[in-house]
Amino acid sequence: MTDQRASILVADDDRAIRTVLNQALARLGYDVKSTGTAAGLWQWVEEGEGDLVITDVVMPDENGLDMLPRIRRARPDLRVIVMSAQNTLLTAVKASERGAFEYLPKPFDLNELIATVRKALSAPTAAPVVTADQAEPALPTEEPLPLIGRSPAMQDIYRVLARLMGTDLTVMITGESGTGKELVARALHDYGKRRDGPFVAINMAAIPRELIESELFGHEKGAFTGATVRATGRFEQAQGGTLFLDEIGDMPLEAQTRLLRVLQEGEYTTVGGRLPIRADVRIVAATHRDLRQLIRQGLFREDLFYRLNVVPIRLPALRERVEDVPDLARHFFLQLPQEGLPIKHLDPGALARLQRYAWPGNVRELENLCRRLSALYAEETIGEEAIDAELADTVERETLSGDSSPDNLSSAVEHHLTLYFSAHQDGLPAPGLYDRILREVERPLVTLCLNATRGNQIKAAEVLGLNRNTLRKKIRELDIPVIRGVRSDL
Repeated sequence: MTDQRASILVADDDRAIRTVLNQALARLGYDVKSTGTAAGLWQWVEEGEGDLVITDVVMPDENGLDMLPRIRRARPDLRVIVMSAQNTLLTAVKASERGAFEYLPKPFDLNELIATVRKALSAPTAAPVVTADQAEPALPTEEPLPLIGRSPAMQDIYRVLARLMGTDLTVMITGESGTGKELVARALHDYGKRRDGPFVAINMAAIPRELIESELFGHEKGAFTGATVRATGRFEQAQGGTLFLDEIGDMPLEAQTRLLRVLQEGEYTTVGGRLPIRADVRIVAATHRDLRQLIRQGLFREDLFYRLNVVPIRLPALRERVEDVPDLARHFFLQLPQEGLPIKHLDPGALARLQRYAWPGNVRELENLCRRLSALYAEETIGEEAIDAELADTVERETLSGDSSPDNLSSAVEHHLTLYFSAHQDGLPAPGLYDRILREVERPLVTLCLNATRGNQIKAAEVLGLNRNTLRKKIRELDIPVIRGVRSDL
């Protein structure tokens, strides 16, 4: 339908907002009727008036979100734009699930609202009727908020997430370390269509390359040395739910090829298995790395990138949404009693100081600061001086520590294995870990030794302290490419 002379119903208990919308929409040629109550809006809807509804959520007689299923049942083709000052992810999700055409946070941008009105009036009418069992989605009524923040940057993310909840589209979450990528993945699962299934996470950076295929797809008994029993992989564990592939940029190329095959064909086989298994999972991937740069470097498959990057979501760094710092700090302080720590409060000077800080560690750094303030300071209200001291101390520690990477091989291996075990949370790695870890260490050791000797296998065998035949066998077993054009002298 054309949007000229269309009739728009406005419901908002704020007289000033009704006046602004009346004047702006009337200037564009629309017929506008406005009311301050949900009852007034419902009467017009029942009488068949209006081509579009713009409604607030909180009104004196009824919540606007609660009206949406009734409006959809009575007038399936009537588009509804929801506005709210609550500005949370749950508000956006509820508006979307209950049939809103669009959700706009308050204070709204008038130009954006007008553009949304035009889009709603010109969009084809193919909206399904909401049935009784669809009218009340199984979402929490109270707010333990999955994501904190009311900044414009977060509002954009909330609206994208709300549109994705009813789909199985693959999502790629990007953002700096500490921005909350796993929280977004969990929100997609917890409020999406697979909420009754399992949520399974695997961190690619914490899994040695030789173990990734077994971790993802499982293995059969006898598939390799140490595989004494059959082990289920993360795809099988996530069946019917969501599989979160964290730090996907650290996945080795061999595993990327197999993952691409699963995404293309929708099925996989276990390591050592023959029968294909249907993969009924939603894939959510995340990375803090620039995958396009990795593609240019030949470290990430371009075809896999496009399979995973169906819906990209970029999480802003905390310095890009400093208006959310007070809400985040209050949230973290309220959580601290669960750890046996007292609740603290920040005075205005302290909050202002926090908002001037660059937050290189993002939300995770703020959370740890709140924990430290609660543990170390006796006063109930924290002032700017304490914040100055803590932030200065943080910068000094980082300067003194320099490179925080482990200073010897043993420490590096311990660090890597600690991450690996923690990635399993309450579970245990698949059987045969000892042999797989030794194989994981052998490959880079032999490869780098061959590189150092420019492919001379006699010299490499001497450096390694191996018999030349043993080295040749290792090269075959570990599938190490032999440098061509360099004489091996063997």
